[in-house]
Amino acid sequence: MRRVALSDVMACGSMVVVEGCIIGLTIMASTAMAKGMSPFVFVVYTNALSSLILLPYSFFFDTNRVTISQNLAFVGLSYSSPIVACGFANQMPALSFILAILLRSTKFDWKRSGSLARLIGTLISFGGAISLTLYKGPTIKAPSLTLPLRPPLLVFISTHENWVLGCKLFAASSFALAIWNFLQAKTLKICKQVMKIISFYTLFGTIQTTGLALYFERDPEAWKLGLNFELLVIVLTGIFSSLIRTKVQMWCTRLKGPFFVALFKPCGIAYATTFGCLLFSTTFHYGSITGAFICGVGYYTVLWGQMKDEEASKLGGRNKIVSPSRDEKVPLLQQDSQV
Repeated sequence: MRRVALSDVMACGSMVVVEGCIIGLTIMASTAMAKGMSPFVFVVYTNALSSLILLPYSFFFDTNRVTISQNLAFVGLSYSSPIVACGFANQMPALSFILAILLRSTKFDWKRSGSLARLIGTLISFGGAISLTLYKGPTIKAPSLTLPLRPPLLVFISTHENWVLGCKLFAASSFALAIWNFLQAKTLKICKQVMKIISFYTLFGTIQTTGLALYFERDPEAWKLGLNFELLVIVLTGIFSSLIRTKVQMWCTRLKGPFFVALFKPCGIAYATTFGCLLFSTTFHYGSITGAFICGVGYYTVLWGQMKDEEASKLGGRNKIVSPSRDEKVPLLQQDSQV
């Protein structure tokens, strides 16, 4: 009994720490881009480092590299803020639900509480995304005009901010990731020896992002790296995304089930809000907090509805009731590649 309780505490603690690290690295990446680093170059270097790390361990670690989604997300980050990344990352269940309905891979049943919850949660999620895009609101703390302006160690906002464009790019990134998850769910049913081809994901991801970056970023100076903050962010992001986060999520999924990892995704909103209020109050907006919070409510509503639908499907299968749910199970480890 004690062993079970200890494993539960370790699993919860691990996921809380992982989500905190994700937000911390997102803030650091935002800072690097605000200092002039190209988001396209950043994606290339992190993918390349992940490839070098994962190729020798392809039979032990899983990974995901979504080229279009990654580039859209980090370009969006360069125009907006990490709180926007948190809000739009919580759109994934809603977008996956809509995509499954359109492609007829799931059946919507008005009589099921789970289906209704997923519909309501989707509307809440989209409302939060619209609020996040159109209303920033006042800053938490007005900047002082009496103190000399000094460059902060970390920034929570881009120096070339275009909030609406950043939100649009994040929305496109989420949609691209939802399509990728749907396609991969189909692929996993066809190819049973998935681990034998995992090593090629990061390799081809690196090739694709390099081609895209060379098209958009033609300044040779943008590709130069030194022993500076930008290099540190690339190394930490590559190591954490390819090994640490993936291994922790896989362990928690095996220990607690497929929905456990997804339950902690909105924790990023709490982290981003805390960091924003404490460290970046002169550039952090009330509207951002409100919109991200609404997105989190929608996320949990859709997730609860999905859990209820799957419970009903299992009961229907055992009792031989007609019309079980045919939801495609999206690999939960693949919902975090946006940031």
